[in-house]
Amino acid sequence: MLGEGAGKSVPRLEVRMMADTEYPVLKDFLYEAIFVPEGEKAPERSILDQPELQVYISGFGRDESDCAVAAAVDGKIIGAAWARIMNDYGHIDDETPSLAIAVYKDYRGRGIGTELLSLLMPSLRDRGFKSVSLSVQKQNPAVKLYKKTGFVTVKETDEEYIMVNNLIMC
Repeated sequence: MLGEGAGKSVPRLEVRMMADTEYPVLKDFLYEAIFVPEGEKAPERSILDQPELQVYISGFGRDESDCAVAAAVDGKIIGAAWARIMNDYGHIDDETPSLAIAVYKDYRGRGIGTELLSLLMPSLRDRGFKSVSLSVQKQNPAVKLYKKTGFVTVKETDEEYIMVNNLIMC
């Protein structure tokens, strides 16, 4: 439940496939997906213009591998998860889409990420993908979400994990 209290209307969470016309909001969620450790300053939004981040959103929807889901409360998108074949931080091969996911701070810790992945991963499987990968910094609390939803670490550096979910099993 997202809202509490007597007399308050409870916002309704809807998790659904993202409409093509909504893809521009992925830029906002890409910024939200940037992990900022406690006590550090968030980067300027202009960081999204860097080519290594543009691969997540540039021309999204043009490729067959592009797939996105949204979580909305009272019609406002508050979270998104999307995947595409791209050469990003979590890239493992040219047949495995890489995942990005973000939920606005005010809505985190409520199971919305789990709901997003519960819709996205079967959608990717239905498109014929056998797995999905991601990169996550070790300090990021989202590591727990990924492990809980079946991702396993296949490679690690000093700072991050490369994780894969076998979609055949989910």
